[in-house]
Amino acid sequence: METFDVVSPLGVQVVESKAVAPRLADLDGKTIGEVWNGVFKGDVTFPLIRKALTARYPRARIIPYTAFPHLKGADDPAAQREHARAIAALAREQGCDAVISGNGA
Repeated sequence: METFDVVSPLGVQVVESKAVAPRLADLDGKTIGEVWNGVFKGDVTFPLIRKALTARYPRARIIPYTAFPHLKGADDPAAQREHARAIAALAREQGCDAVISGNGA
């Protein structure tokens, strides 16, 4: 009987999983930042999301995507990490309790 080595099509885990921040119980009265990477119509979708959020959570403060820098189509992982750090620092400076970091199809 012949034996074969099998490799999973899922690959091996190369990045260590980390815990994520706990979800907020409620967004009313919270500051929410919109972060856009410059792709897929954020200029269209974020205003719609903002309108829906403020209708549901009237005391929420939304910091629009235009207040955050974006790095469109960056293929440089080091630049992406530095950019993410800069956005996180700016979100902290702005007092964000939450950030919307992606939307679209």
